[in-house]
Amino acid sequence: MSINTEQFASDNYSGICPEALEYMLQANLVSAPAYGNDEWTQKAADYFRELFEIDCEVFFTFNGTAANSLSLAALCQSYHSVICHETAHIETDECGAPEFASNGSKLLLAPGENGKLTAQNIEAIITKRTDIHYPKAKVISITQSTELGTVYSVEELLEIKEIAQKYKLKIHMDGARFANAVAAMNKSLAEMTWKSGVDVLCFCGTKNGMALGEAIIFFNKALAEDFDYRCKQAGQLASKMRFISAPWLGLLETGAWLKNARHANQCAEYLENQLLQIESVNGLEIMFPREANAVFVKLPEQVIQSLKEKNWQFYTFIGVGGVRFMCSWNTTKSRMDELIRDIQQASDRLN
Repeated sequence: MSINTEQFASDNYSGICPEALEYMLQANLVSAPAYGNDEWTQKAADYFRELFEIDCEVFFTFNGTAANSLSLAALCQSYHSVICHETAHIETDECGAPEFASNGSKLLLAPGENGKLTAQNIEAIITKRTDIHYPKAKVISITQSTELGTVYSVEELLEIKEIAQKYKLKIHMDGARFANAVAAMNKSLAEMTWKSGVDVLCFCGTKNGMALGEAIIFFNKALAEDFDYRCKQAGQLASKMRFISAPWLGLLETGAWLKNARHANQCAEYLENQLLQIESVNGLEIMFPREANAVFVKLPEQVIQSLKEKNWQFYTFIGVGGVRFMCSWNTTKSRMDELIRDIQQASDRLN
């Protein structure tokens, strides 16, 4: 088996979807003004405003770490703190970039079942200390869908909004897999974001079929003051911006962003169902509710080693134990069946 065949380690492994690629090729046919002063960037930004039903400020960056870090830095000062879940990507996988971009804002970690913050856990951190010797809480950062593949309901978001308003905190949403959360819920994008108190959303395109590119959407426009300067200073102002915004427009205009997310979610559901059939025989365990495009499963170490010997790629370092299988916009049933077959065979050898 080649390591370059379809894998389940991350949706970052997938290539560019046809819609994003086609729009990028169209943008390549002619010259266009630089630094975002082109029609592709304007159209993509306007489409986001239509999609979210609000006049918002839209910026584009190369990657998610920059999107999260710069937007958080815009929400707080160096003496402030950001409350996030203990498994949040900004805590575990961004190499201190949020603290670096904000000149030292501290991340305060909260526990929470299935990767979710709760209003109660947030309030416990806010009220733990309020003296001048401790960084003042300023931002709540939530991930939708979460690092554990679960999804915040609108009701849960509204509870967090109430706490944020009570203590005058801003809400940042890491939307690395926001499209998958939308596909999992029968709610409008407005209901899932600004109507639920979200001030800024980092909407990921890379995991949804683009080569690179994130959209930072400020629903609270006042918070976006001088944000273009922040992007420039951080090396995130693309000179040929249309090659980020045109693929975004391709996803948005064609509806591919939602189609891709639905496909990934459906594949994860299929994979979970197939694993559950093995579970009933060999005692494998699904670790968290499968609500988006990730499946977490506990496997015997011998099974994990057998899969690695067959060149399967997957993550085991997420911080919660077990194995994560991630489905993407182009995941195929045949490849999932190959994975299930190899897990089944390795499990059978243990009995």
